[in-house]
Parts: sequence; C-alpha cells; structure tokens
Amino acid sequence: YEAIKQQYRLEVPEYFNFARDVLDRWTEVEKEGKKSKNPALWWVDGAGEEVKWSFEELGVLSRKVSNVLSDACSLQWGDRVILILPRIPEWWLVNVACMRTGTVLIPGTQQLTAKDILHRLQKSKAKCIITDESVAPAVDSVGAECQSLKFKLLVSDSHREGWLNFKDLLKNASSDHHCVTTKCQDPMAIYFTSGTTGSPKMTQHSHSSYGIGLTVSGRYWLDLTSSDIFWNTSDTGWAKSAWSSIFSPWIQGACVFVHKMPHFDPRIVFESLSRFPITVFCSPPTAYRMFVQHKLSSYTFKSLRHCVSAGEPINPDVMEEWKAQTGLDIHEGYGQTETVLICGNFKGMKIKPGSMGKPSPEYDVKIIDENSNILPPGKEGDIAIRVKPTRSPFLFTCYADDPEKTEATIRGDFYVTGDRGMMDEDGYFWFVGRADDVINSAGYRIGPFEVESALVEHPAVVESAVVSSPDPIRGEVVKAFIVLTPDYASHDPEKMMKELQDHVKKVTAPYKYPRKMEFVGQLPKTISGKIRRNELRQKEWRK
Repeated sequence: YEAIKQQYRLEVPEYFNFARDVLDRWTEVEKEGKKSKNPALWWVDGAGEEVKWSFEELGVLSRKVSNVLSDACSLQWGDRVILILPRIPEWWLVNVACMRTGTVLIPGTQQLTAKDILHRLQKSKAKCIITDESVAPAVDSVGAECQSLKFKLLVSDSHREGWLNFKDLLKNASSDHHCVTTKCQDPMAIYFTSGTTGSPKMTQHSHSSYGIGLTVSGRYWLDLTSSDIFWNTSDTGWAKSAWSSIFSPWIQGACVFVHKMPHFDPRIVFESLSRFPITVFCSPPTAYRMFVQHKLSSYTFKSLRHCVSAGEPINPDVMEEWKAQTGLDIHEGYGQTETVLICGNFKGMKIKPGSMGKPSPEYDVKIIDENSNILPPGKEGDIAIRVKPTRSPFLFTCYADDPEKTEATIRGDFYVTGDRGMMDEDGYFWFVGRADDVINSAGYRIGPFEVESALVEHPAVVESAVVSSPDPIRGEVVKAFIVLTPDYASHDPEKMMKELQDHVKKVTAPYKYPRKMEFVGQLPKTISGKIRRNELRQKEWRK
C-alpha cells in the first residue's frame, strides 16, 4: 500500500477521450501482437449464445453506432441520451459511441417505472432514448409530456410505431467515424444516484473523472492485467457498472465478461464461475449474503483468484464464510456515484474484516466534525475528501442543473460524503452508516451496520435492517427488521427475539442491542439492491 501511494502519479492532460485514448490504443497493441488473445468483451446468454469482440471489433461497431447517433438522430456534442437496456452487447456499444460523439450518456435500469422514466426525461431534457421492447410502452405512456425528447431508438428484431430500429440502422451505418475532441472536464455522463436517502440526483462526470480516475481501481483494487477475465454482476443502470464493466477493466486491457442473467440467480453465478475462466469477480454484499447460504463445496472455481465487493458494507461473518468455502478473501471497496474508489482493501494489504480499507491515493480522505476539524483516530465523524486548495479531477463535476445541491456537499475545505465513519490507529477506515441512519439513543450514538453485522452472525438471520424508533424515555431506540432463514421462520417470535437480543449483547457493546424487533419476509431496497433504511425509519416515526 505504501509503495502504491509513493508510485502513484496520474497525469491529467488538457484533452482526453476514453474511446480514442484508451480503447483505440488497445486496438493498436492487439494489432502489434503485444496483448493476450483475450477478447475485450465476452458475452453469454446462458442458452448457448455467445459474443466475443476484440478491441478492434469493439472499435468498428462503436463507430457504426456513433454514426447512428450523429446521422440518424442528428445528435450534437453535449446532447443527452438516456440508455435503458439489460446486459446485452449493445449497451457497451452505446456507451462507447456516446464518448466518440461527445453526447452525454444517462444510463437507467430496466426496473424503472413509467413515473421514474418521466422524472428522468423531464429533469435531464434528454433528446434521445435507447431501450428495448420491454421498456418502450412505458416510454410511450409518458413521451408526450417530454418536450425535449426527439428520437426513440428500439433495440429489437421487431419494429414499433414512432421508433427507429437500432439494429436496422446499425447494419447500414458506415464504420468510418472521427472521434470528437473532448477536454478532460467536458461532461461525459450523468448518473442518477440510487436514492437511498431522497429523490435521485443527476451526478455529472467528466471525461477524465471515470476515464482516468478509475485507474487505481482497475490496477490496485481489482488487481487486473490484460490477461484477466473479469466479471462484475452490477445492473447496467448504475454507476458501478461504469466503474467495473467499462472503465476499470478496459484501462487495464482486461476482458469484460458478461452474463445476460435477467434475474439474479446464485446458481447461475456458481455455474459460470466453474465453467468459464473468470479470474476476478465483483458482486455486492447482498449477493455474497445469498451465496454463503449455499453449499459452495460442490463447485470448483478453478480460475478465480480475486474477489471484491462494493455498494454497501459487507458483514465480517459473510467474508469469513466465503473464505472458508472458497479459500478467497473478499476485498471490500468504498465509493459513491459522485466519486471513484474512496477507500479499498488494495492488493497486498492486510484485510481487517468489516473495514473498508485505506484511502485511495487519488484522494486526501479525512474524518471531520461539523466544523470541518479533522478528528483523531478512534473518533466518529463525517467521511470527507479535501477539495481545497485543489479539487481532485476524479470527483463528479456537479449535480447537473442544481448548483445549490452541489454547493451543499462542501463544508470548509472538504467534500462531505454524507457517510459517517472512523479511522483506526493503523489508518484503516470503518463505516458507521449514512449520516441520516445513525441512531442517537439515551446519549449513545449507534451505527446500524455494526448491529446488522452482529445479527447476521446468528444462524437464524439471512439479513437485517436497523433503524431508529421513537421511545418516550430514551428519545429513540434501536429497532431491527429481520428476515429469518426458512429453518427458523416458524420459531416462536418472542423466544426468537430474546435469543437474538442476547446474541447481540454478547457480540457487541450491550447498549447497542435492538430493543424492538419485527420479523419480515423481505426488506425494502433500492433498485440497485441497497437497503432503504430511510423508508423503514419514516414508517416507524409516522406511527
């Protein structure tokens, strides 16, 4: 880690375009025979169909899509394009084509409702939307209310009235296209935040923030080289897909492996890790919690050598169980839609289960108080990144069209993440919770993550969400919403509650135990799979 920090020097040129300066460079390396035979993209649908593209083929096809955008759709530099597609190869082509044309990409997940789509179209003033036949009816139901929307592209073998057919246009498009010149700080993409604490914000990133800023992530956290085959299971609608299914691997020249997997299924994951030569794997904590409920010893992941997790904290118990069954550590990372990797368990570092590791050399990360004073080790405060006198080029540019919200993220010399944490004596950072999620009970501050981790160590608990609940004496107390494993679902609730309370008192400081509990079939989650504690908290306080 110390060596990484000392070696680390990223130059940010005045002009940069990821398609031209990274992807086309790998095409040249390929042509010179200096790269392993790995494809750039390897897509499987689980039913026998496969697509393998070299960097050269990716270049040719993405140039054709660039011509579709600029000719058939008359899109200009800076125009905004909403992309809502499942994990199909066209999603990657549109991502690269937007970079080549200077249009601003806005990805969305297939799970968005018509109301969500309307909100995104109106707020972004997007000129073009690209989607498939499953989402097209929702777009048509709200399209009349979106004055800016001029072009609708359908990725399908069938046709639809009022829509241009993407596949027809692609077939007939020229593969000659000159990449536009983009400055480092020009807008490249807008990602709507996952909305764990409020309505989603439009987070704008420049060509360099992800395109150069994710170098550390690819090289030192994901530990990728051009010989690796990397599978990240993220939904295409989220910034994590840009992090780990485009920029981090392709900066390193690695192969991006994709399984269409319309619905998340642990068995498909295990079978794919056994069947394909996947060397590095990334999935969110929710997925790993599901994985360890299965007997993994019946599978052999013969090529797998490195596992990572991000999106929300991963419980130490899950890490231990995964290692016991696979022999592999899970390297946790921490970041936000607004940033690149903030902290990580980097290559060669000692892992402290439950810690999100040490700060990325790209940022000066501190724990600060409400007056922007830097706090000493062991003190809980706000996780923040120094932005004065110099703001890192690897942070988001702004919340698009919302200068007030952008300004509200700055306190003194720091960008404030909105997360609470602490740093230990060894410089490792520990997540406490979203600032809104921390519980203040009888003068004690309690982070939900520690209580949830304690609960999940009990064999009865699949997952839990801990929130504050009003109490006449203590002001607020800890309440746990718990999903039980099938074996324990029929147990007496009163006895189960007492057993879990005693368990938490043993595992963590006794004052943190949940005084209230509710057993539920499932927890409310954002579309990206993060637990919506704010929804549970609001329900408690409305009672």
